[in-house]
Amino acid sequence: MPVMGGKFTWAPKFPGKSLDCQTFVWYHHFMILAERLCTDDQVARELIETEHLIGILQLKASRLAAELSATRHWDSEGYNSAGDWMRFKCQVTNTVAWDRIRVGEELHRMPESEQAVYDGEIGYAHLKVMARTAESVGKAFDESKLLPLAREASPGKFYYKSLHFRHAVDAKAYCDEQTELVEDRRLSLSTAEDGCLLVSGVLDPVGGAAVRTALEPLAGKSGAGDDRELERRYADALVELACGGRPANLHVTATVETLKGMVGAAGGEMEFSLPLSSSTIERMACDCSVSRVLLSEESVVIDMGR
Repeated sequence: MPVMGGKFTWAPKFPGKSLDCQTFVWYHHFMILAERLCTDDQVARELIETEHLIGILQLKASRLAAELSATRHWDSEGYNSAGDWMRFKCQVTNTVAWDRIRVGEELHRMPESEQAVYDGEIGYAHLKVMARTAESVGKAFDESKLLPLAREASPGKFYYKSLHFRHAVDAKAYCDEQTELVEDRRLSLSTAEDGCLLVSGVLDPVGGAAVRTALEPLAGKSGAGDDRELERRYADALVELACGGRPANLHVTATVETLKGMVGAAGGEMEFSLPLSSSTIERMACDCSVSRVLLSEESVVIDMGR
């Protein structure tokens, strides 16, 4: 389904025809009004097709956003940046605006991924992750390694796998990013007028995982009659933890290559955390016990050492 000059060919419904996006949107809109969706299956299929169409339109918006960013049109209208212009003129959030621009600027580096969006193999959300990865790793970006992962995973899971890719191609840069997260950690405690304690803060992935690992066992429902919301259970768990003083037990999984800091190694894994850099794992290993586990190709434990 090639894209040229704002045109695309919609093969599944309109073989041999080329429609501009505006014509297609109106056609699709009237088709929805004309159809009576009688079954659950029809509703589901219509939803899938509609989301596919939205992804195609988001692709067009991304190309236009990148072109706008390359001009000074936004500056001539008194805005600080192309993203700022889009926030007001296109009525989108700052995050959406810059995602559009980033995807549009990186499309030339991921043509197969763009085609995969048109073919319905991946969604626009996958493409956003791909663009962020391309921006982060620079010349080390390899679409051929990421696209198969995008095809088989949800956008959230693909983001997780993209972090392993980033660590594999540039472990030092990934470590530097995690170091910045550690330096940016903060926690504020303030007392409201009614005496309640207000807690607000940001923790790095390791610190956050330690807190969640300690809170999760205490935040479960106590029984069938427990109607507390999750937020309230977390609050109760935090108080219980503060009173009990139990240390958290963290389980980190990493390959020998990761521990050695070898080039091309994937990051380490820990529950409630994103992939960890090799330097972070080395630091944590100084304070814990290390066990060697040998796995088969099917991830079955073959041997376990001390």
